[in-house]
Amino acid sequence: MTDWDGELNQARLHVVSGKGGTGKTTVAAALALALATGGRKVLLIEVEGRQGIAQLFDTAPLPYAEEWIAAAPGGGELRALAIDAEAALLEYLSMFYNLGFAGRTLRKMGAIEFATTLAPGLRDVLFTGKIKECAGRTDERGRYVYDAVVVDAPPTGRLVKFLDVTRAMADLAKVGPIRDHSDGVVRLLHSSDTVVHLVTLLEELPVRETLEAVAELDAADLRPGGVVCNRVRPNRLPPRSVAAAAAGRVDAERLRTGMASAGLHVDDETLDGLVHETIEHAIRAETEDDARAQLAELDLPTVSLPDLTAGIDVAELYELAEILTEHGIRSPR
Repeated sequence: MTDWDGELNQARLHVVSGKGGTGKTTVAAALALALATGGRKVLLIEVEGRQGIAQLFDTAPLPYAEEWIAAAPGGGELRALAIDAEAALLEYLSMFYNLGFAGRTLRKMGAIEFATTLAPGLRDVLFTGKIKECAGRTDERGRYVYDAVVVDAPPTGRLVKFLDVTRAMADLAKVGPIRDHSDGVVRLLHSSDTVVHLVTLLEELPVRETLEAVAELDAADLRPGGVVCNRVRPNRLPPRSVAAAAAGRVDAERLRTGMASAGLHVDDETLDGLVHETIEHAIRAETEDDARAQLAELDLPTVSLPDLTAGIDVAELYELAEILTEHGIRSPR
């Protein structure tokens, strides 16, 4: 597996996606912690309304506000934001047209929910607009407020549609401040400041979806970043034995003798179970090797994260972040 390169570390907006069930929210959180390591300030954004970040960090549901959520090694700071479509629309009305009061009236009428339901793409326009505002915000000295912004994005199946929705819906605003802001969103997402990382498991369907996602990103002129192979389990068999075991050729008596030499004596039923588990393990190892070979053809930086059988809590997030840091992941200065 190849480490992150220096060019990826120059990006300020890191979008994380993957097939559902691959653990993209966990990886996004670990990546945000890694980027915050060393005294940096990072914002982790959620757009799907699942409150997955709050669950990972064992905190109360996130409001529509950038709240401190964790400290990173070396004095870093991680904040988190759960974007809400209604709150984002009200913010935009106030920001661009000074319609704060009118926006509150629209909310009472239910017009905002009606608008985002009638034009589903509008919701994603609001989300990507808010992401752009956070990534580009500067302080009174002209320095970026956040060294990096990490987005827990929708799954790969609708990733490109989500990222490119502003360009696709450009006719909604031909001129004016919203159009200018929309053009800024498009420029950011299609610039070297933005990279899209893909999370996969070393299994056939997630890998296939990852390959398709990279092709779609390339076609849309969006920049693929790195590939994170999540929940990787070690291969317990010698490489020379994998093919034979996967084909069902396991010497049960040799296995029995080896266990006996270690002081373990098993009955026939237990031995049959061990043989079956060995075959299953070898089949999985072959599948994973094939998956690695397919991912290698992408020629993208690739990092593996271990399968943490005890589950994920805050301590495990820091462990995963440390692994990412060891592979060269850091925020630009």
